[in-house]
Amino acid sequence: MEDDGRREARACTEGIEVIVRAAFSAEHSRTERSLWFYIYEITIRNTGDAPAQLVDRHWVITDAQGHVEEVRGPGVVGETPLLAPGQSFRYASGCPLRTPFGTMRGTYGMERPDGSRFDAVVPEFMLAQPHALN
Repeated sequence: MEDDGRREARACTEGIEVIVRAAFSAEHSRTERSLWFYIYEITIRNTGDAPAQLVDRHWVITDAQGHVEEVRGPGVVGETPLLAPGQSFRYASGCPLRTPFGTMRGTYGMERPDGSRFDAVVPEFMLAQPHALN
């Protein structure tokens, strides 16, 4: 992940902490074609006292013009990690935008061994090309 423009956000829901770091990727962007690409790295940590499995995700992506795209699907990066207390899972992914900045937020559907479910909050985080907001 590139150092320029790196941003971080955190949230904790029912003992599941989500830490997001995002950065602009000049290498993957084609700004002359109105394509800005952002890389984000997420760490999901079980700080509680009960196991939880990530079973699905829901993303809300908003660009600078207010266009909203929602993405839903099973797991993350093809995985549905089961996190025992004290364990964490880290992955990286990317997001293209048609504007130089925008935001992402969402939830991870989590399931406990007893079958109970809850949504772990993925805090809203900024996707911004360095100096786009200055």
